[in-house]
Amino acid sequence: MIDKIDLSKRFETHRRAVLKAVLLAPLLGSTSVGVIAQEALPKQIPAGTKLVVADQNEALQTLIRASGVQAKLSSAVTYANFLGGPAILEAFRAGALDLATVGNTPPIQAHAAGERIPIVAARVSSETDYILAVRPGLRINSLEELKGKSIAYGEGTGRQPFVLNALKLAGLTRKDVKLVPLRAADFPDAIRTGQVDVAALNEPHFSRYLADFADRGASALPKEQNDRLPKSLTYLYASKKALDDPGKAAAIREFVAGWIDASRWSHKNVDAWVDAYYVKRQNLKPADGRKIVESEGDFQFPLLASLIAKQQSLIDVIHEAGDLPKRLDAREEFDLRFDEVITAKTN
Repeated sequence: MIDKIDLSKRFETHRRAVLKAVLLAPLLGSTSVGVIAQEALPKQIPAGTKLVVADQNEALQTLIRASGVQAKLSSAVTYANFLGGPAILEAFRAGALDLATVGNTPPIQAHAAGERIPIVAARVSSETDYILAVRPGLRINSLEELKGKSIAYGEGTGRQPFVLNALKLAGLTRKDVKLVPLRAADFPDAIRTGQVDVAALNEPHFSRYLADFADRGASALPKEQNDRLPKSLTYLYASKKALDDPGKAAAIREFVAGWIDASRWSHKNVDAWVDAYYVKRQNLKPADGRKIVESEGDFQFPLLASLIAKQQSLIDVIHEAGDLPKRLDAREEFDLRFDEVITAKTN
């Protein structure tokens, strides 16, 4: 077990090195957002502190409650359910949210819009976030065979760079396919009805699609082809206004630590997690729920500083596709103070 004093010294050395790199590295582009200040995170959570947290498909709130983390939180946390990053961004803009769990693209869209919603934690999986589902009756055996196909396109969601990366890996451009702009909520219906040839689906929508339309020839890109795409990256990002409030910042700090604990609990207690979420919330059979959990692979909670280059590559892919007005600096999307919390939880 690492001595607490030794851990503190190690983190301080790391924090100073990261801060020096952030301050001295040349700017990649100018924005109005600015690099998040590196003063220490508050730790005291005043009585009556409240957090409003965005959720998708009720996954986060179920995880936090089923794991027992919710009962241990010092703040009063309530959840608002959304589907897709754009809707969450609008709620942040309206001042209705303090924290949200999202894919890798919403922080980029917020940054481009000049919104201050820094990333405070991340979870990286050994598997992809989405699977390229193929409409009933059609077969696609490789990324290269996407040429000429109609593909659901969710700008502002994690599905956007997922599709763009698929095209890039196949040596294709958006001119080689037909990108069909859709809301994330419309992806499952679009692929079921054949409105599009291909759609990036996540769970439990993907498993539902294959099961419900098996008799009509529902299929997906072969796993070895889908595995060529970037792995799952989930972010927690928070309102800058909330982070500027000492009480809420301390509550967010506690929530980040709890999110890591809850995520680990779900992999150590698969049956309990499957029952709480996939069976009781999503009305799936236990066996199907376990299959989904297994398909998610293993995950880690990397330091935010280590993800800057990965996030920059996503920004560049979207910018090169013409979907960003200017090139952004990924460093401005992270609050590196939370690396202290992540370090304490992962050592």
